[in-house]
Amino acid sequence: MKKTLTASGALLAALILTACSTGNAATVTSPSPTATAVVSQAPVVPVAVNIASLKGPTTMGLVGLMDDATKGTAPEDYKVQMYASPDEVVPLVAKGSVDMALVPSNLAAVLYAKTKGTDAQISVLAINTLGVLNIVESGDTIHSIADLKGKTVYLTGKGASPEYVMDYLLEQAGLKPGVDVDLQFLSEHTEVVAKLTATPGAIGVLPQPFVTIAEAASPDLRTALDLTSEWAKVSPDSQLITGVVVVRNSFATEHPDAVAQFMKDYAASTEWVNAKPAEAAPLIVAAGIVPNATLAEKAIPLCYITDVSGAAMKSALAGYLQVLFNADPASVGGSMPGDDFYFAG
Repeated sequence: MKKTLTASGALLAALILTACSTGNAATVTSPSPTATAVVSQAPVVPVAVNIASLKGPTTMGLVGLMDDATKGTAPEDYKVQMYASPDEVVPLVAKGSVDMALVPSNLAAVLYAKTKGTDAQISVLAINTLGVLNIVESGDTIHSIADLKGKTVYLTGKGASPEYVMDYLLEQAGLKPGVDVDLQFLSEHTEVVAKLTATPGAIGVLPQPFVTIAEAASPDLRTALDLTSEWAKVSPDSQLITGVVVVRNSFATEHPDAVAQFMKDYAASTEWVNAKPAEAAPLIVAAGIVPNATLAEKAIPLCYITDVSGAAMKSALAGYLQVLFNADPASVGGSMPGDDFYFAG
């Protein structure tokens, strides 16, 4: 059956068509897109962190961080300057010329006493090296601390850990420093190495990696005593701690995020150096600490590079400083450091 359009149907259709074509017909417009607010953030500017370190194992743990800084990939603008002697670093810290420093552990206590109450006051962020000191000799005569009686011993670190560790160990063996044993202080570890290699029968105190360097230079040299072991024999309740990282408190207050970032970066650097000695060795050579990568790689496991902070740091370091204080209060600045010596974060 064919469908037909009725009159009323035709009229309705005509009205619909007219409505669709008229200019007066209502139109629907899409709403304008809402403008999205664009918040422009200022780029994060890395904080300049001036760090003084010492030529030796304390800086070896830092080379990963130093390499990132050189490449421009470090989160902060780390500027590391290495020095041969603690004597060069002390005035920089005392004057507030550096933000952080890697120094002998007892010297940190001395600096705390010197800077307390000033804008340069410091606190300890972390322990960075454990016992790395050894007695090395050209010969085979030293088998105990007592065997040093009547001998001359060459070493560095006047007023720092090496001097006070030796004084303590000699006294525990019934020997008087400067009377029974002649301690000759030189300015750099390399000078001690030169004495050992050039003088038959010479005796010296050296940290790693300079022990490895010295023994590679002369087959007549040998490690006679590990002072960490000797310390443990006479002071089993404390641990020999060679070096720490200190921070200027005013810098930490002004830049807490930068300090927190450094702690992360330093922990990563030390972990990488210990885990990847073959990769870290060329950076240690480039820093001028060890003459070649083979020696650097060999020395790394012997350097006790570490990163201990927080409560564990406070317990270990306080125990070590207490032993030194009991032996000679001047070795830690005249009095034991207060709780604010230990960085709380």
